[in-house]
Amino acid sequence: MTTLIPPTAETTAPAASATLADTPRERNPLALLGHQIRYEQLSFWRNPQSMVFTFVLPIVIIGIFGAVFSGSEGQDFFFGLTGMQYYTPVIAAVSVLGACYGQLAIVLAMRRQTGVLKRLHATPLPAWVYFAGLLVHCVVVSIVDVALVFGIGALYGVDLPTHWGAVLLTLVLGAASFCALGVGVASLIKNSEAAPAVVQFIQFPLVFISGSYFPIHAELLNTIAGLLPVKPFNDAMLALFTQDAGFQWRDLAVLAAWGVIGALIAVRSFRWDPRPE
Repeated sequence: MTTLIPPTAETTAPAASATLADTPRERNPLALLGHQIRYEQLSFWRNPQSMVFTFVLPIVIIGIFGAVFSGSEGQDFFFGLTGMQYYTPVIAAVSVLGACYGQLAIVLAMRRQTGVLKRLHATPLPAWVYFAGLLVHCVVVSIVDVALVFGIGALYGVDLPTHWGAVLLTLVLGAASFCALGVGVASLIKNSEAAPAVVQFIQFPLVFISGSYFPIHAELLNTIAGLLPVKPFNDAMLALFTQDAGFQWRDLAVLAAWGVIGALIAVRSFRWDPRPE
């Protein structure tokens, strides 16, 4: 016969200690941020289709322009620049816009629709860590994209900028502002099916009037576009390339202002759960 021994303090203490030892400690926020950045990077690089189109499209475009404008001289149409001098920084700017605004808004809308954001919000991961991870991921992708465009431009004789500190600040601030606008637009998208249409409805006119497709010589249109986020980014990149200029503080201030606007919209309107139809 087995004798049952009532529990005592001595018999329960080890179990209690084991339970306390097994309780996970609160992780350092920087460690969580590093983990989130790694997750976003792995998700991106393990999606060949997304990766290829993110990097190949700007390379194909700059390669085509290189073949068209190779050996050409400065023209009034390009404000005294050659076609490649004009399009190399502009295409680099457009690639940052696409990676940080367009793709981010669509990805967030899809993650909300599929319930990924809702499940993520139920975890202990702080919201700021999640969005900071997305921001750093977009900045990394943008830097790779821009480096590829710069490299192709250099092959066609385009001089690289010399003020690399100004280049880095312009890229990071532009990426951050477009990310904030991407999150803000994602907050207004009701379902993932509508995301590409909403994103392009906003992006296409901005890119068009900002001189990304071809230079705009209408003074009024340039003045209006200068108050919007895309043209200041284009102008800052052009100045770094073609004028050997440093920090373009006015353009950076406009970018920062739009980043704040996007962040405010995101804070007030962002939803983690799918919107009811």
